[in-house]
Amino acid sequence: MIKPTIAVLGSHSALEVCRGAKDEGFKTLVIAQKGREKTYSTYYKTQGNMGCVDECLILEKFSDILLPAVQKKLKHTIFVPNRSFEAYLDFDYAKIENEFRVPMFGNKYLLKIEERNHTPNQYDLLREAGIRYPKHFKTLAEIDRLVIVKATDTKRKFERAFFLADKPSHMKLKDAVIEEFVLGTPVNFNFFYSPITNKLELLGTDTRRQTNLDGILRIPARQQTDALKHTDLTFEESGHIAVTVLESMLEQAFTMGESFVKAAKKLYPPGIIGPFALQAIITSGPPAKDIVVIDVSPRMPGSPGIAATPYTTYLHGAPMSVGRRVAKEIRKAYTIHDMEKITT
Repeated sequence: MIKPTIAVLGSHSALEVCRGAKDEGFKTLVIAQKGREKTYSTYYKTQGNMGCVDECLILEKFSDILLPAVQKKLKHTIFVPNRSFEAYLDFDYAKIENEFRVPMFGNKYLLKIEERNHTPNQYDLLREAGIRYPKHFKTLAEIDRLVIVKATDTKRKFERAFFLADKPSHMKLKDAVIEEFVLGTPVNFNFFYSPITNKLELLGTDTRRQTNLDGILRIPARQQTDALKHTDLTFEESGHIAVTVLESMLEQAFTMGESFVKAAKKLYPPGIIGPFALQAIITSGPPAKDIVVIDVSPRMPGSPGIAATPYTTYLHGAPMSVGRRVAKEIRKAYTIHDMEKITT
């Protein structure tokens, strides 16, 4: 069996995937778009003991990855998907599932649950798993509290347009998801499920930096009100921060993760393979703090700061990035000649 090269689209979490792969003894390949390649072809290119990108395949546009000639060049690779891979293929999951024939780490049939207009979607999985998520409003007349509206950004399809509203008259978007705004602390629980060992690991926890929300929060309340007269909150992601959670909440988080794995296996076999995140809000009591899941990410997270949290150290004895944990799983499957267990 030829030892595979680890390949990834040049965006989102590509460097983390490549560094982890190099640390586990794999060669790396980044598929980049012309005009956006220098991060991978120059700044982080492998040079002796420096860098982590061994090869950079530059395409005219990201969507050319579906061309047979390009896929032929990826013949001996395992592809690790990220959110950008979905976005730059215009979220055409039929093409991802049927036309992209490169072995993919993870369950490619699960990627589409991020889109709320698919059935079954993430809400169906959360419901099947018995995991609490925000109350949804089906009609405008039902709105009786502050809500957050989740829709696709009309100008940038790769961004999700979120905005707040508290009255039916504020609702103008068709096919948007309207759910209650949950007040609390945002925490992403980043898990890893191994189909080889049948074990669930918590790799780390993080929270998002969002523009222009973070900018609004950094000014006094009176100026916030003035600023919001001239601009809307965008909730556009600009980065992440590593956070920790109370140790007393870990068992609840693991229970939720285990339930989600079980539900995914039932609704989207073979279920979870590798990393996934339950993006949550920790709410206050009484009677006690709780975890409400507001979003699900069934693939590589975009937060390299996860390795800065202590949870992999507690388990593995040293910090470990999601990228390296993925590479370790691939190495294990390669060693036992069971690559089919981790790829679709």
